[in-house]
Amino acid sequence: MDITQKRAALGAAIRARREEQSLSQEKLALMVGSSKSHIWRIETGRVGVGMDDLARIADALDVEVRSLFTF
Repeated sequence: MDITQKRAALGAAIRARREEQSLSQEKLALMVGSSKSHIWRIETGRVGVGMDDLARIADALDVEVRSLFTF
């Protein structure tokens, strides 16, 4: 699995958790201090995610960071 596939897998896991909780991208963005477009880029694997952002996203989704890694 290359880095592009790993970004896509991480983004899909974040999106799945967000949707399970009926959160919009906009709501998640507000919760983590980001923008809706940045959340979209993360969920689609277009950008890498720094540890700080990943920790804030995991906290907002009330999950452990490691649960977002499916690879």
